[in-house]
Amino acid sequence: MNSYAEIRKWREQKITNVSTNHEALNTFHDELIKQSVKLAMKNVQSEWGDPPAPFAFFLMGSAGRFEQSVWSDQDHGIVFEGGDTLKPYFLKLGEEIVDGLVQVGYELCDGKVMSSYPLWCQSVTKWKEQITTWLHQDRWDSLRHFSTFFDSRVLIGESSLLKEMKQESFYVLEENPRLFTRLAENVGFIKKGIGFFGQLLPEQHGEYSGGIHLKQTVFFPYVNSLRLLALHERIYVPSTLSRFKGLPDKYQNIKSYEKNFIELLDFRLHLKKDAHNYQEVHHIAKKALSKEERQELKWMMKKGYKLFSETKKIIENECSTWS
Repeated sequence: MNSYAEIRKWREQKITNVSTNHEALNTFHDELIKQSVKLAMKNVQSEWGDPPAPFAFFLMGSAGRFEQSVWSDQDHGIVFEGGDTLKPYFLKLGEEIVDGLVQVGYELCDGKVMSSYPLWCQSVTKWKEQITTWLHQDRWDSLRHFSTFFDSRVLIGESSLLKEMKQESFYVLEENPRLFTRLAENVGFIKKGIGFFGQLLPEQHGEYSGGIHLKQTVFFPYVNSLRLLALHERIYVPSTLSRFKGLPDKYQNIKSYEKNFIELLDFRLHLKKDAHNYQEVHHIAKKALSKEERQELKWMMKKGYKLFSETKKIIENECSTWS
């Protein structure tokens, strides 16, 4: 395709065909983003020449986990071989990618997790140093950055570069196993979605007052649990479903929650397939839910909270053996 406008038109024509099937929808997102990045590469090459070194463009967040809904924001990075003298080229490419994806329909990331920012566009050597620093700093923000990074996969380029970066994180964690406890604490706050009397707790303020925030109250317990276990078991794949499948047999109880997460993905698609923007995807008006849907939502919340509680106990028990 020769323009971002053509890619956006393609999106508008085809998105409804895949909006009710999780795998088909995310495969379509991959192709939309891939076509956008290829066009960005072509535009930069016309002014700056060919890429000066092997590199990889990788996705993070819900895109990295293959868990996007009909609308999504941008979460991505670039890693390249070579030194810092090459960084201006790849930052320029990152800027073009960001601008192109906005035109296609992907909102900017509020947290600036995009390859147009130096923190998320680095050489493989600097990336490994950054990962080590994030973990050694052991701060709320640095561990959050690390968790964001770990939910990543290469869409275009050299997959070995990202694998090398993830290997570095495993080395650091092996040397400092108590970091697992800190990582669990870092994602331990879960927005309460169920009240004392078993009622759904909608948001009280803002544009979506009266709505349930799906991402914070329902998705995070599943996503955060499987990320912690993936780190513990050296599982490279980023999707929550792939992480469930990659767990060793000793985690049979944890694996039993996979069906609940699949139900959650289907539940969101069923209710939000006609959402008009990225924010709408994550909010469901409580009054719009039937009695059966409310019960289903509460059940998935409870299972997610239980999963995270069990995961945290696994991590804590492991830490006690390291003492």
